[in-house]
Amino acid sequence: MHKTVQDIINMKKEKRKISVITSYDYTLASLCDKAGIDVLLVGDSAGMVMLGYENTISVTMDHMCMFTEAVSRARKNALLVSDLPFMSYQASIEDAMNNSGKLIKAGADAVKLEGGSIMAETISAIVDVGIPVMGHIGLQPQTTILSQGYKVQGKTKDTAMKLIQDAKELEDAGVFSIAVEMVSNEVAQIISETVSVPIIGIGSGVNCDGQVLVVQDLLGMYDKIKPKFAKRYMNLAEDIEKSLGDYKKDVESGIFPAKEHWFSMNEEELEKLREEIGS
Repeated sequence: MHKTVQDIINMKKEKRKISVITSYDYTLASLCDKAGIDVLLVGDSAGMVMLGYENTISVTMDHMCMFTEAVSRARKNALLVSDLPFMSYQASIEDAMNNSGKLIKAGADAVKLEGGSIMAETISAIVDVGIPVMGHIGLQPQTTILSQGYKVQGKTKDTAMKLIQDAKELEDAGVFSIAVEMVSNEVAQIISETVSVPIIGIGSGVNCDGQVLVVQDLLGMYDKIKPKFAKRYMNLAEDIEKSLGDYKKDVESGIFPAKEHWFSMNEEELEKLREEIGS
């Protein structure tokens, strides 16, 4: 039985840190799940990491359902949360509820959407029909980049107070957790201590209840963007490029495939074939 939303809520109560990994495909999601990661997040960052878009704005519901289905087939133990992509929930509460339902049908246990107090009513409506919601405040990649670019949030008293208020209103709206992205360490700590639901940090310091990284960032596979907050545990891109280069050389030199890599006919059948061809 995989983890539930309540299991994640209990982890905060028990003062146990929550590990979250953003994953998009069956192969890597399987490894994340086997490693014991608590939450697999199917992020709309898939648009950049998997599809090569410049940002997340071009990601569609069809994309998110496809990635969610792939990850859901892989996970055995983790909670699975999927992002609602840009404009799948902002236009109307009805859109938000319908699209949340699509992600649940695709295999998600919960959905995540961006926005503070302005999204409280929408979140309440989704939660009321039985779909758990993870909030997302601070830097909001779907919209913040349109006006500000990638900047740290909560560096002044006024912006900090707004973030704290947003977190409280999301808690009141019924979220089971809140992702806090690129918020100053001090403000993220205050939010974590102020609200009862788990706070998942994305570049927001050590005092959050959990942390999230994109698996390709963690493994050093994605070089287009290198966030300061993304710790690299490997530089897999170099190893992959070297392996591919070695493969190319082996093909060109005839070393690959070797005898152990091919299949052979029975000698008797081969002789019959040769006779048939010769005749």
